[in-house]
Amino acid sequence: MPGENLTREEARERAALLSVDGYEVSLDVRSAVGGPEGDGPRTFRSVTTIRFRCNEPGASSFADLVAPRVTAVSLNGRDLDPGEVFDGSRILLEDLAADNELVVDAQCAYSRTGEGMHRFVDPEDGEVYLYTQYEPADSRRVFVNFEQPDLKAPFRFEVRAPEGWTVWSNGVGEQHDGVWRFAETKPISTYITCVVAGPYHYVTDTYARELPDGTRLEIPLGALCRKGLARHFDADDVFLITKQGLDFFHEHFDYPYPFGKYDQAFVPEYNLGAMENPGLVTFREEYIFRGKVTQASYEARANVILHEMAHMWFGDLVTMVWWDDLWLKESFADFMGTFAGVGATRFEDAWITFANRRKAWAYRADQLPSTHPITADIRDLQDAKLNFDGITYAKGASVLKQLVAYVGQDAFLEGARRYFKRHAYGNTRLGDLLAVLGETSGRDMGAWARSWLQTAGVNALTPQVLLDADGRIDELAVVQEAAESHPELRPHRVAVGLYRRSQVGALERYARAEVDVDGARTVVAELAGQDAPELVLVNDDDLTFCKIRFDDTSLATLREHLGALTDPLARALCWSALWNLTRDALLPAREFIDLVLRFGGRETDIGVLQMLHAWAQSALVHYVAPEWRAAAGTALAQGALAELRQAEPASEHQLAWARFFAATASAPADLELLRGLLEGTEEIAGLDVDQELRWAFLEPLATYGAADEKVLAAELARDDTASGKRHQVRCLAARPSAAVKAQAWAQVVESDALSNALVEATIAGFERPSQRELLAPYAEKYFAAIGRVWRERSIQIGMDVVRGLFPALQDSPETLAATDAWLTAHEDAPPALRRLVLEARDDLARALRGQECDAAVGAA
Repeated sequence: MPGENLTREEARERAALLSVDGYEVSLDVRSAVGGPEGDGPRTFRSVTTIRFRCNEPGASSFADLVAPRVTAVSLNGRDLDPGEVFDGSRILLEDLAADNELVVDAQCAYSRTGEGMHRFVDPEDGEVYLYTQYEPADSRRVFVNFEQPDLKAPFRFEVRAPEGWTVWSNGVGEQHDGVWRFAETKPISTYITCVVAGPYHYVTDTYARELPDGTRLEIPLGALCRKGLARHFDADDVFLITKQGLDFFHEHFDYPYPFGKYDQAFVPEYNLGAMENPGLVTFREEYIFRGKVTQASYEARANVILHEMAHMWFGDLVTMVWWDDLWLKESFADFMGTFAGVGATRFEDAWITFANRRKAWAYRADQLPSTHPITADIRDLQDAKLNFDGITYAKGASVLKQLVAYVGQDAFLEGARRYFKRHAYGNTRLGDLLAVLGETSGRDMGAWARSWLQTAGVNALTPQVLLDADGRIDELAVVQEAAESHPELRPHRVAVGLYRRSQVGALERYARAEVDVDGARTVVAELAGQDAPELVLVNDDDLTFCKIRFDDTSLATLREHLGALTDPLARALCWSALWNLTRDALLPAREFIDLVLRFGGRETDIGVLQMLHAWAQSALVHYVAPEWRAAAGTALAQGALAELRQAEPASEHQLAWARFFAATASAPADLELLRGLLEGTEEIAGLDVDQELRWAFLEPLATYGAADEKVLAAELARDDTASGKRHQVRCLAARPSAAVKAQAWAQVVESDALSNALVEATIAGFERPSQRELLAPYAEKYFAAIGRVWRERSIQIGMDVVRGLFPALQDSPETLAATDAWLTAHEDAPPALRRLVLEARDDLARALRGQECDAAVGAA
């Protein structure tokens, strides 16, 4: 892995030396079908011509290529010896001319890790499917190039494919004599080029609108998936969201979609949610739903569609110079995904989901030892790979939401419009964006950026309420705090809401004031004289990025009346704040679980409810005192079953509680009920136990030894699909047997035979909270293995193993000490590997603090 790295300084030097005029890439993927070629990886032929200029003739540079074999290299008509110029990841280019032509003929490897040209064989029908995934730097696994975002160029692709296949790329394609040739792209970065090939199911539509100058814009739309998923593919809804998004962005960006067609490919074994390749966006195929799901799943898919669409402007048309400014595209796309969802689609409450789900990701990331400013210090590609995180995405989007409140929506959007027009097909840094926002808002964007973009950490805001003799507010202040490690106090534009119960018991807002919080203590003068509140909600309406804290009166109110809070966003903010208190060991985990059991059933927003289920499970696994774990698990399972039986038949709330019941079931009676629901001997009115729900019910049965290999094989025979195989692999690895765990460990750690998707499934099954004793021997093995895994495996698999197999379930001071010992003994380990271990250590230390808090309440 280290030999494939690229540093920021190397990229700067190369960008200063070279300019790229164009690529011609010819791929022959006919080798994707048929038997193996013999020893070594299965390969395809890749022939690339790059035309580029050098502003220092006679200088040397290099091109990037990761390939098992290079057949020929020619530079300016001069044949070079591949054995001398190619080292496995770079091709040395010496004595460059002012104008250059590089031609490289290579054999590149198909991928099974989702990096480069991924090859998937569908177990259902034996069909082969290909797609590419590059970000940040894996296009060099498919064709030779200059792999950095600021060396943009037009690309022209041609692909020879097996008979009967269809091939897609960024441009429009045509087939002649077995060769697919694609229109030349606009100047784009290497990491957003794309090829998808195979017998995919393909559906088409058209988007059209009249532009302000009177011309008519027509965009051919396409959506594709594996044939085996075609019967589940609701392409009409995908096209609906797509058209609504294109309308929204054209109305707000005043820059016509610049990349011709708009295909969206849902592909198997995908590592990410999606990727913004212009003209050919790729998505994980799990966004095609094989069974009944809640509206939260449809909303999540719509958000991703709109997020990737926003990238056509933020990221593809205008691209960051280097990965330091990754946020320039990801924060904007994350913000725009929700902004457009609320403004253009049926998901009008998407800001609630953002407050509850996306920001939870950001709050966690911003409290890790690896936290970083939104504008990060990215030294190399390994740093870049790890910075696709909750700070770059969700905190950045939260800060942009704050920016809109700060400068106004009109100034913000006008800044975006100028940004596109000024930097189209170019590369930018932070200063370029600040310049246009300063122009349109008249504000000092430098001070704002220093506070919000160039410092790390999350502030906590707590209300202080002083009452006068008549019981009215004498003074209400907001106290701002910061962690010792990141002591920055920031300017926050917040709304402060006052709530009290009505005559019918509803907890409702009766007063609100917006204020600029700056410094350690800010008085909200506007609320003086108001009646005493039962609940004070700082950051009401979720205008800023902060951890909400409560005064004693407000916390007592929530303990008794959280379910009476009528506003869904306010309720979501309170749940989020309570979860942060739990993670910070300020609220005992058993109390959070009790709140979920008492008030979760009254939660109307299905996305919030499903988040509460996830948090309650996390509280049970990580933060509850060990001696109360069994009782807490029983209480959650019983509560889930009661809500399941009370839920409206066939409702999405019923489905959510059914899944939560399966996730918490452990008692023999609960497992028997799940078995009965699977076999049809038990029934809950309105609950359709479809194939996806069947696997959800089988997982706890396998975990507790109530479903053996024979049962799981029979279920796979019933669902002999790629999805079914992943479910079966996870359930097989979940069985409570030392031999099973040893086999799963060997398959993931000692072998590279499994694909990325099956590695993920195996790890998910291996790590079972109810099997702590069974997993104990693997703590020592983990620390012995991770260095080798990081060296020998791809960075994606390395990340999956290091994160997924960390012995978090061995939650003891001894495991913490073992982690510290590894870190001390491996100070020279790759920084990205150390970062992953440090993050896991922090989660473990946080869990132990939470358990100590919970145990103290239990003892009392």
